Amino acid sequence: MFDEMFSDNERIRDHYVNVNSWLKNMSSKAINQKNIEAESHFKRIGITFSVQDETLSERIIPFDLIPRILTSYEWNKIEKGVIQRSKALNAFLADIYTSGEIFKAKIIPEEIVYKKSSFDQSMVGVMPPRKIFSPIIGVDLIRTGQDSFYVLEDNCRTPSGVSYMLENREIMMKMFPDLFHTNRVLRVDDYPTRLLQTLMSLAPKKCENPVPTVVLLTPGHLNSAYYEHTFLSDQMGIEMVESSDLYIDEDLLFMKTVDGPKRVDVVYRRIDDAFLDPLSYNPDSVIGVPGIMQAYKTGGVNICSAPGCGIADDKAIYIYVPEMIKFYLGETPILENVKTWQCEKSDELNYVLDNIEDLVVKEVDGSGGYGMLIGPKSSKSQIEEFLIKLKNNPKGYIAQPTLDLSSSPTLINNEISGRRVDLRPFCLVGKQVQLCPGGLTRVALNEGSYVVNSSQGGGVKDTWVLAD
Repeated sequence: MFDEMFSDNERIRDHYVNVNSWLKNMSSKAINQKNIEAESHFKRIGITFSVQDETLSERIIPFDLIPRILTSYEWNKIEKGVIQRSKALNAFLADIYTSGEIFKAKIIPEEIVYKKSSFDQSMVGVMPPRKIFSPIIGVDLIRTGQDSFYVLEDNCRTPSGVSYMLENREIMMKMFPDLFHTNRVLRVDDYPTRLLQTLMSLAPKKCENPVPTVVLLTPGHLNSAYYEHTFLSDQMGIEMVESSDLYIDEDLLFMKTVDGPKRVDVVYRRIDDAFLDPLSYNPDSVIGVPGIMQAYKTGGVNICSAPGCGIADDKAIYIYVPEMIKFYLGETPILENVKTWQCEKSDELNYVLDNIEDLVVKEVDGSGGYGMLIGPKSSKSQIEEFLIKLKNNPKGYIAQPTLDLSSSPTLINNEISGRRVDLRPFCLVGKQVQLCPGGLTRVALNEGSYVVNSSQGGGVKDTWVLAD
């Protein structure tokens, strides 16, 4: 396992020296007090996550005080690789909903795309402004060595977690201002400004306002990411709206205000495709806006992210992203995929069945750490259960090797201990393509665990990118 703080000879890596000195100078009592302070902060502002168990409860996400640090050299590779990947994914979406050149080139089989429920047939022939289907892409990365970063999955619909990135930084700066004086940490607090600029650069063709009006559409306070919706709308200085606040008139979108109707140009939507418009999708939806799809298709409003972009999230599509990069950009992929076996292929299924004890098996449509098997960490009964699932529904699963995620120093019961981490940087794709220098680092707080999801016992860290 690659240790991000210590080299092979147990020497502190240069970029962790200041933080190591800071930790040594902090007493156990001070550490405990700061932990309590951090927890109180998250409780006060209401950052929670949903637990998908019998309790269906909301919990405060655990926060670790020790930052995860990346050098400018390390970040440079991540930044270039994520931007490259985000461009290719948007090119793929624009292609499959129009001419389908990648199918003609025999790079991706048509049935892998067209048979997926996430492929939106009604979007065929529709082209969003600037050909950008997914303006916010969260790419989940893992690290296995000094220069070995791998993409675990892509999130092209409405990737969540950026509020944690921003709040983690805010609380660290409040509690440890001196730490930032001794380390040249690049800022992340301008992410909301970058996001707003990105959304405004994607105004629809019928936009008449010199400054496009942007709103955030939320399904309401019962949604598990509602805090993030309120946080981002507040930080961007835009209205957060629900469906009852909006209406369509002559294929244009309007918002009800105390001063009368106000034209809306761009909707940053945080609701799923199926509920977006009861006239086009689920007719029982009460959180969508009737007629918004017609307004969208005729250029009266832009919806970010575009309906149908979820096909690019699919774990079966993930396998082909390196080929997309070569096909659309003519470039060599900077970030590698994790080797993946498609269980719908009989020879690959046989390999997975024979080696399941050493592999990670995932549902193609699974998320949040659910619907997966980590072979080396599973019991015989769990493995037997998954063998049956694979044989009964091979198309529903992929498999990957069990990679040892890198270890980051973490405070466990006031003692420093290594825990596995991943990273989700957020790429903004509009007139410019850019990354905020940081991201959401998730940490597997349970000893020996590979699962970093908050719903499965994971926590979060502040992510530092150091200036040159």
